[in-house]
Amino acid sequence: MSKPVLGIMTLYLDDRKRLEERHIYEHMIKEGKSLGLDLFVFTPADVNSAQGLINAMEYDPTSRRWGRRWRPFPHMIFDRCRIQKSARFQQLLRFRARYRHLLFLNRPLRNKWTIHQILYTKKRFRPHLPDTRIVQSVNDVHRMLKEHDTVYFKPINGTGGRGILKISRIPGVPGTYEVRGRNANRTIIKPKRMPSGFLGQYLSGWGVKDRYLVQEGLHLELPDGRVHDYRMLVQKNGSGQWEVTGCVGRVGPPKSVTSNLHGGGRAAMMEELLEKWISDPAKRLKVREDAGQLGVDIAQFLDGQYGGLCEIALDLAVDKSGRVLLIEVNPKPSREVFSQVGDLEAYRVSILRPLEYALYVYNHRKSAKNA
Repeated sequence: MSKPVLGIMTLYLDDRKRLEERHIYEHMIKEGKSLGLDLFVFTPADVNSAQGLINAMEYDPTSRRWGRRWRPFPHMIFDRCRIQKSARFQQLLRFRARYRHLLFLNRPLRNKWTIHQILYTKKRFRPHLPDTRIVQSVNDVHRMLKEHDTVYFKPINGTGGRGILKISRIPGVPGTYEVRGRNANRTIIKPKRMPSGFLGQYLSGWGVKDRYLVQEGLHLELPDGRVHDYRMLVQKNGSGQWEVTGCVGRVGPPKSVTSNLHGGGRAAMMEELLEKWISDPAKRLKVREDAGQLGVDIAQFLDGQYGGLCEIALDLAVDKSGRVLLIEVNPKPSREVFSQVGDLEAYRVSILRPLEYALYVYNHRKSAKNA
């Protein structure tokens, strides 16, 4: 009997064809074999549509070598491709459009603004959503700064902390703002002070090709001045049910307005950061419980709205009162936060769950077809 086949679709990091997350795929292929699941990796550029074949990348755990072989389309596709400005990403969009009828375990989500709007329709989530608005003009930023002493200006499709600015009113200096942040290459920019009248000109040169949103600034600085937040991974298990795989803290580097690991941040155990933030053990326990329930509820809701999801990551913040706030949703989460803090069990589970869910989907479809 042939094994169910799962194709992991990814993009190359660069033109030298180095694979993104290669070590993750090696672990997935090795674990898949033990589960009776056949896995290979491919990119949209590897597809020969005329012949209906894929020039697949295969990994042999015994020899620890990668090779290529022409293979038919898999039974299921695990889409790991993230948004990027490249010709490869345009190939990906064409692939998704042409083969939308195939079985995808995790289809892409919408942009940050759309996700915020759809979550806001649910009364359950509103207390956990920072004030957020789409930017039509600089007046939208000025209006938010009248209501909040700090706001974040971020691209609606951005990833990894790219292009995010933190704009703050300067106490005691009316009509003057401080701007800090990272450019499109994640490089920390030198802080700038400017009169409010100059803000529009500055922002217009920042990202005219992208749509932006402006979000209430949350005060998340630890005693050493570094910002922190939490990355929670929520995945479907082998029964098709959503579960929290783990939650890890992230601490940004000095002078950074974000905590992203790719931007120089470091991972930390959630409890370690909570102890620095909230002294009451009972309140810390409630934060963990609230965060876990919120993660599962958001995953279930978005899955019901869009369908075709198997995992999401939530970037969460906790204010001094213990209220859990959702910063944003990431539909293509990485897993290195768990290995960085030494939580090898959560790391292994994060790799296993998509495979167990793939087997569940395959067997469910097979049983339905036979019936």
